[in-house]
Amino acid sequence: MLKPKQMSRLLIAASRDQMGPVVAELYRYHLFHIEDYVEGWAEGYEGFKIGTPLSGASEASVDLIKIRSIENVISVRGDDIDAKQTCNRSELRTRIERELPLIEREVEELTARRSKLDTQVKEYEQKISEITPFIPVPADLDLYYGYRGFSVIAGYVAREPVIAVPCELFVSRGKEKQFIVIVTPVAQRSDVERALQEVAFQAVQIPEESGSPQARIDYYSGQIATIRQELTDISSKLEAVKQKHTEFLVSCEEFLKAEVEQTEAPLRFATTKQMFVAEGWVPSDTVPTVTQALEKAAGGKIFVTELSIDLEHDNVPVEYNNPSFAQPTQMLMDIYSRPKYTEVDPTLLVSIVFPIFFGLILGDVGYGLILLVMAFGLRKFIKGGEGRQLLTVLRNASISSIFFGIIFSEFLGFAIPGWNPVLYSRHLMSEHGGHGPNIPELMVLSIWIGILHITLGRVLSMYNHAKQDHGHHRTMAVLANFGWLTVMWGIILAIWSVAAVPLMPNLSGLSAVATVPGVGFGLNPAAIIGGVLILVGIILIARENFLEVIELPTIVSHVLSYARIVAVGLSSVAIAMVVNYMSITMFINPALKNLSILGIVMILVGIVVFLLGHTLNIALGILGGGLHSIRLHYVEFFTKFYKGGGKKYIPFGMKRRFTED
Repeated sequence: MLKPKQMSRLLIAASRDQMGPVVAELYRYHLFHIEDYVEGWAEGYEGFKIGTPLSGASEASVDLIKIRSIENVISVRGDDIDAKQTCNRSELRTRIERELPLIEREVEELTARRSKLDTQVKEYEQKISEITPFIPVPADLDLYYGYRGFSVIAGYVAREPVIAVPCELFVSRGKEKQFIVIVTPVAQRSDVERALQEVAFQAVQIPEESGSPQARIDYYSGQIATIRQELTDISSKLEAVKQKHTEFLVSCEEFLKAEVEQTEAPLRFATTKQMFVAEGWVPSDTVPTVTQALEKAAGGKIFVTELSIDLEHDNVPVEYNNPSFAQPTQMLMDIYSRPKYTEVDPTLLVSIVFPIFFGLILGDVGYGLILLVMAFGLRKFIKGGEGRQLLTVLRNASISSIFFGIIFSEFLGFAIPGWNPVLYSRHLMSEHGGHGPNIPELMVLSIWIGILHITLGRVLSMYNHAKQDHGHHRTMAVLANFGWLTVMWGIILAIWSVAAVPLMPNLSGLSAVATVPGVGFGLNPAAIIGGVLILVGIILIARENFLEVIELPTIVSHVLSYARIVAVGLSSVAIAMVVNYMSITMFINPALKNLSILGIVMILVGIVVFLLGHTLNIALGILGGGLHSIRLHYVEFFTKFYKGGGKKYIPFGMKRRFTED
């Protein structure tokens, strides 16, 4: 479970006439990750060339493009559709030949008409925007053009201009700018333009229209309303096409996608005139199954063998190997980076620890129940993919929030009646027998979590280096990680030797066995052991890479970073309690004592404050709980042992939902 699925490398060789059946069988099993053949790079493949597509590839590609174009127009996505029944290949081929041209023609006609109407709407809106500035001017639009001896200028100015030449001037004053229209003899136009430059003139194009500006705007507005009604009708017709043909279209897309991928598979093989060779990866436990299936499909006229793997040079594709409850967390791993084939896969650890961190931060029964309902409710709208995985992660986190809400005795910021906190209280006001929040204990608890989490990371790093590296470098890397552990625990022992910390061993009372010269205070055994551990750790770290010594302060900062678990949680509690105080104590309770119209208004205001405040706090809780929990994994935990960069295992084929082979 902490390692990716074991993979085997297969070589498949057969005559070219067996290529079709072999490709179909590989596609059907959906197990073979093809290694693309590159001419000139593969050793031992002299004389081989990249293969050519099988017959029917171009026709299937054309039909697939048509299908996807139609789906894009009517907004159809296979992931959002539940498969009710499957179609066989012969039925789909017949329906594609008979129905696809009709659907394509209908959709093309509707979209062409819609595009033309959209263009007309934009043209009319442009005309309206050109005419609008002239509404205040008491003149018809056809009076602005058609003169030989006069020139008309229109536009915006910052202030009214001073024009020394004869002209007719109309000014419409606005809040920031003024709109002006000037009629001047053609001979004096240049003088007018020079005067306008002094008042930041912005020219406006004079529309070639007739009649009053308002009448033309009303006309174009009416045309736009008519067109939009027709656009609504077109949208209704496209929606009808979607409702009628959705299942057919998604089935066709799946069928044609399979056809295209199979017919184009030879482009990834090494071929000659007589034979082809394909290399790829399959899970090791499926090698016998795949081998037997290929031999049966080719009638025994095929050669399948398992090749040796060079873990240092072969880029083995990685397939997760986790129990079902941990599989949704694989999405969080892929966001960071998929593990390499030879390193520890921490997905299982993240699937357990992430919800715990989230619950410790949010830790409220009410909030947890709301998130749980949300996680289940959204599943009706999000059918599959990463969104569905994210909802499963949210479901697990919400259950953890409910659990820790019971532990902390919290429900929407209130204490659960008749139930005291099992561990420590996070309430900022005394609600449990006069006791306030146990902030020091909670902080130390978060520090313990950090110490153990980081220790686990360093242990996993030692394991990774022991498995991946060789010779002297392996020894140095393992010892260096052990050195990081000894420094961290040496610092912890040193702190225990001089101070009493809640929830931690108190070693400050041990008898001193040595005195520091010139200082005068004694060192007890814990301080001496801590100092020795720190010194040994620094030496081990410096032996591998001396520059790593400058990173020693990060030991303290990374451990203290886990205090955010408590700090962010307390902030959420504080917001919830403030919302409750404002809504209930300030509005609802006083209004209930003296019920009146004003009191009813205050009650309604209190309810609104309560709902909005807790909605905001839930949103902040999701962001804070999620981001801080995953950040502690990505930054504090993964950096100790995890490299990532693995190649994703992408088997040739698909899991059919709408068609059957």
